[in-house]
Amino acid sequence: MKLPPLKALPVFEAVARLNSFSLAADELAVSQSAVSHQIKQLETYLGETLFIRTGRYLAMTEEGRQYLEAVSSALLQIERATEQLLGHEESRLRLSVFSSFAVRWLAPRLPELQRTHPQVELSLEMSSENPVLSDRVADCFITIKPDSPAFSYELLYKERLFPVCSQDFWQRIRRELMLDEDAGDPASVALTPEQVAQFPLLSTHSIYDKQGGDWEAWFQEAGLGMPASCRLLHSSHMLLSLEAARFHQGIALTNDYMLSTRKDSEDFVKLPCHFVVTGDRFYFAWKTSRRRERGIQLLRRWLVSQAVEGGLRSEDEGDRAQVSR
Repeated sequence: MKLPPLKALPVFEAVARLNSFSLAADELAVSQSAVSHQIKQLETYLGETLFIRTGRYLAMTEEGRQYLEAVSSALLQIERATEQLLGHEESRLRLSVFSSFAVRWLAPRLPELQRTHPQVELSLEMSSENPVLSDRVADCFITIKPDSPAFSYELLYKERLFPVCSQDFWQRIRRELMLDEDAGDPASVALTPEQVAQFPLLSTHSIYDKQGGDWEAWFQEAGLGMPASCRLLHSSHMLLSLEAARFHQGIALTNDYMLSTRKDSEDFVKLPCHFVVTGDRFYFAWKTSRRRERGIQLLRRWLVSQAVEGGLRSEDEGDRAQVSR
């Protein structure tokens, strides 16, 4: 077995992660010259330049980035295997997750995770965009793009959007549309798209990557174009639109996980209208090479159980949802 200088690998990982020779030296409790020596020794062995040093600035080469991907994964697996052999039950995992999913669905459930699996120490890395699937970012992910052949995936949720408003705004809708007294219960009536269009519509740009794209899709689902008279109030994020709806500013399109847990979900009224399927599917993703790690599998099973219990997916979707490429 032909291996590189093994002592240099943790040094290389630290320099790459911290983007600094001096910070890596402080973390590893060695001198900066010792760090430089280890990196030089590794570069000599590989015959490749891993870092470009320009004055006070440090940058990784493309070869360095590719090597880091493999080295980081290998070091993590060695650490996990060692902990397991030593009988250390703790599993420290970094989960990269969309901010809305983290705030509205996952965070309220974390006490249950700590109660049922106290050995899992979970650190959340919140992202406003689909995360890059890499060990450098996190150990596991919530993603809508199951496209990396190095990862396995399990379905948590197929997204659909439906209109909601505050309790007070629902009373305004009743008054202005002159609905019957029995319409205090939204389930007793059915609103048409034309009726919904008479009120301010809160739009989220990030869902369809264009202003008004969510409401445009909602009207198209009913076979209609979005009326030119619509009053759209734009937000970059669904969390913002939902907050605007909470404070009676209009009707927002939201999804199931945004209203599935929090007590403040009672502040909202789900309007008696159709929904639209966005096509986005939320998956729990983990690196296939790390599939035997106990912590990852505990977290996977727990997330699936919570998704089933909360109605995001059914029990029998499991086999069809798992994707290994």
